[in-house]
Amino acid sequence: MTHRPPEWEKAIQAIKTAESILVVTHLRPDGDAMGSMLGLGKAFKQLGKDVTLAVDLGTPEFFSWMPDSDTILASLDRGTWDLMISTDASDEDRSGDVGAYGRSNSQTVINLDHHTTNTDFGDIHIIDDSAASASQIVFSLLEKMQIKWHHDLAQCLLTGLVTDTLGLRTKNTTPKELAIAQQLMTYGASLHDVSARTLGVMSVQELLVWQKIFPTIQIHGEIAEANIYRDDIVSAGMDYFDTGSIVGFLRKVTEVRIAVVYREDPDNMVKISLRSDPGYDVSAVAFELGGGGHPQASGADFNSTIAECRAVVMPLLQDALAKGSSERD
Repeated sequence: MTHRPPEWEKAIQAIKTAESILVVTHLRPDGDAMGSMLGLGKAFKQLGKDVTLAVDLGTPEFFSWMPDSDTILASLDRGTWDLMISTDASDEDRSGDVGAYGRSNSQTVINLDHHTTNTDFGDIHIIDDSAASASQIVFSLLEKMQIKWHHDLAQCLLTGLVTDTLGLRTKNTTPKELAIAQQLMTYGASLHDVSARTLGVMSVQELLVWQKIFPTIQIHGEIAEANIYRDDIVSAGMDYFDTGSIVGFLRKVTEVRIAVVYREDPDNMVKISLRSDPGYDVSAVAFELGGGGHPQASGADFNSTIAECRAVVMPLLQDALAKGSSERD
């Protein structure tokens, strides 16, 4: 999908003239969603704006250490804003109920994102699918606005950049990403602290869920899959389990080119998480299922059981595998 060039000047003008700003991000936020949202919030408060931050269900416990994470609202039922910014969400549904409320009660909407599958919603677009994270797009925006940098602001954005690149190791980590990380460290952010808090960290409750996941793992040639059942999450004392760690783990198997994890969610929904080697595009699969993401990391939601979901997804993954293999030959 081709996107128009980022509308930097329109976005900066909208921010400067707005007195009240709402910032939202995607459901079940990851480090980049949290980092880009909190970074924008920090910067706008510094400019004297009336800022509201919101994401459905609020801050995940895993990210409660981040600066100002306790100010994020878990729902919206009142308020109007001059400007709303949606960050790291590829489509309107991804921002959930707070996004829907915000769009209905904001004069202007800025769509800030780095996903190839972004649907170009909103009034002003800052979409750069060459960027490895939404947080680095926020960095570029704030540099253009000549924001005064400090530790907490830089730490938020470094968190987003580091988590979305798995510690600056993914294929889309280029000299540009490394330079931004270095600049954020110059502004006071700590790469050690971000890495220690986000990469390879696991609670006892998560370990108990992993214990239940392992017997479900299956390998079908170059495709690996695993299931996460709702009862196992609840019995471990958790409300939510992030699929990123397990699907990434499966993708690391030498013979595996594509990994998929199915997670049971409430209301008969299944979360599909997809990862692949370079050259195998799983974003097309996710998009066909109503989701989105990147060629090597995507996801979607499916209203059915894991068995019914798998029956639809596996043929699509086989096609993606065959297409990737033929293009590599």
